[in-house]
Formats: sequence, C-alpha cells, structure tokens
Amino acid sequence: MGPMEGVRVVELALWVAGPSCGGILADWGADVVKVEPLAGDPFRSLEWLYGEGVNPPFELDNRGKRSVAVDLTTEAGRDILHRLVQPADVFVTNYRLAGLERLGLDPDALTDRYPALVYAHVSGYGLRGDERDRAAYDVGAWWGRAGVASAITPDGVDLPYPRGGMGDHMTGLAAAGGVSAALFHRSRTGDGQVVSTSLLRNGAYQLGWDHNVNLRTGAETVPQTRKDPPNPLINGYRCGDGRWVWLLGMEGDRHWPRVIEALGRPEWADDPRFADIAARRDHSLDLVAAMDEVLATRPRHEWADVFDRHDVWWAPVNHSHELGDDEQARAAGCLVDVPMADGSTATMVASPVDFDGTAWSVREPSPELGQHTELVLAEAGVGWDEIEALKADGVIP
Repeated sequence: MGPMEGVRVVELALWVAGPSCGGILADWGADVVKVEPLAGDPFRSLEWLYGEGVNPPFELDNRGKRSVAVDLTTEAGRDILHRLVQPADVFVTNYRLAGLERLGLDPDALTDRYPALVYAHVSGYGLRGDERDRAAYDVGAWWGRAGVASAITPDGVDLPYPRGGMGDHMTGLAAAGGVSAALFHRSRTGDGQVVSTSLLRNGAYQLGWDHNVNLRTGAETVPQTRKDPPNPLINGYRCGDGRWVWLLGMEGDRHWPRVIEALGRPEWADDPRFADIAARRDHSLDLVAAMDEVLATRPRHEWADVFDRHDVWWAPVNHSHELGDDEQARAAGCLVDVPMADGSTATMVASPVDFDGTAWSVREPSPELGQHTELVLAEAGVGWDEIEALKADGVIP
C-alpha cells in the first residue's frame, strides 16, 4: 500500500525532474493524476531512441500514475484542473513560473485559493532572481552551472557526457522529501505551503564539499585524476582482466597495513615515501603507479577473494547492465517488478526508499496519454454530458 496511501496528487509536469517526484510519490502509494497537454508530455517522445512502443525512462518516472489529457489554454481546461486540485493534497509542477502565472496556476494563486494545498515546485534555477524563468534541463543547471561537470573534468580533458536524468532524479527525490515534510506539518496545523527545489540548488548541495571548501577557505577545488589522488587508498585500479575495483581506505593509516599485506608488498611499510597518509599524499604518483603494477597481475575475481580475506574495503566498478545480475542489488531492493498492460511483469529500477511498516509496490504501468481522462473527470463530479461537450470542443481527447 505504501505510506502515501490516501494522498491525492495532481501533477502538471514535463520531462523528468517534476515527474520523478510524482513517480516516487506514486510508488509510495499516492494517487497521482498526471495532467498532460493534448500532445502529451514530450518525455513520451523518447520512443525514437529506444524503439516503437518502448520508452524505459518514461516508464520509470510515470508508472503507477493516471493520465488526464486537457487543453489548459482554454478556460474550460483550466476549470477541469481546478476541479482536480480542489480535493487534492499535493500539486506538483515543474512548469516555469511565467507560464504558470499566465495560466493562473502559480504558487500564490493556488495556495490563496486552496490554503491546505501542498504546492511543490521543481525548477531549473529557483523561484527568485532574474533568471528564474531561464530554460533548463539537468545537463544545464545541475551538470553545468552547479559545477558538477567541472568538478570531475581535469584541465585539458573534454567534458564527459552525462547519463540521463542524474540531476533530475536527485531533484525529484528532494521534492518528494519536501512534500512529505510539508504534509507532516499540515497534519499538525492544517496549513499547506509551497515546497520548492531546483536543479541548481541540488547540484550545489551534491557538490557541497567542494563549494564549502571554497566558501570557507577561498581555495579553489581542483579536479583530481586517478593517477595522483590525495589518498591513493580511495582510488580505482584496473585488474589483470581489464575490470576495475575501487578501494575504500578512507582512513588511510588504519587501512594501510591491510592493503599492503593483501597486495603482497610488506616492504612498503618501511618505505619513507609511504610512512603515513601525508607522505602517501606527497608521493601518490609513485604509489598509484606501484599499485597499478600489482593489481594488473590478477583478474578481479581473484583480487576480490584476496581483499575479503584481508579485510580490505573495496567495491567492484560495474556497468549498468550488470545490475540485474548483482545478487546484493536485488537483496537491497534496487529492482522492482512492475505489472504491464498486457498482463506480463517487467523488472525495473525501484525508487530508493523502503518502509517496513507500510511496504510499497507498483500497482500500474505508466499510462497511455489521456488513458484515464474520462474516469478521473467522472470521479471529480463532471457529468457525462459535460464530458461529451468537452470532447466536442477539443478540450479533452
């Protein structure tokens, strides 16, 4: 059922950051009505990339929702939206503020009209400032402007190409947490409020270590390469079969004896270049090169056994396609079975939080465009004659 069972959510959101918030709330049991333009959320258009009838990213962020298609440029369409919002607990949107103001759906307008409503706004750059309405995706506001790309790109190296939705999903998760806190506040006071987050804000927080160093000391953070890290025991190493491991010796001096024992290099304990964590920082080029030579002598599965025997902390560096075969990933709940429209079941990525007292499950696949329009309108008290008139006028499909 999930901890959000009984919570009613209206989502007016496009692409990823806003819909991912609604998707998490749907996973947690909320009844999420996704309001789409007649042409549909443009996120649906990614079928060109994956094949006709297949859109895995859209399925991830929109499963469990009900879709209502409506033309909000018409007065009748906006009236429909108000009929849906009036009994709702939460309104989620990532439309830009100027567009919401034109529709009369901005935060001030809706919270004045519905004071118990939790209004969640997800944006690129926030609700204030001269650039609040600048167009944004996570590759711009989160990856680019917040500094994430630069933080992992050494000088002279081309920018790496980001994976889809990374900043969007973290921003959607932040919004879902904010909604939960606002609902908790409302349960005590009866008052709704505006919850806002942005791609830029989440990028700044996720890169908070670097930004806080700069803010507190004035020092610029410099991207590291694996050949010269400040602590060579927190680093990736290629094994003899070409596969990678990442060592996790954050407490360098504590982990150092175990590492050199596992690597079969006890003489390094007496090497003054590696005497302590500060010395290893100053000679990290030498140490990484030496460790590279050793790690290249065995395949990863052999190093895995050696490291575990010597209590060396490490993790495999896997590819995305290996997640489904990772027994621990399954045990940790990284995957979830989703019922599909044809009666089959598909394995997908799970949203990242579980509740032992109110376990959640996915009830429905992602909806077809406008699939639930008539049903949802009927539930909102719209009569069949009016529904037919709205269809005739092109307000709904």
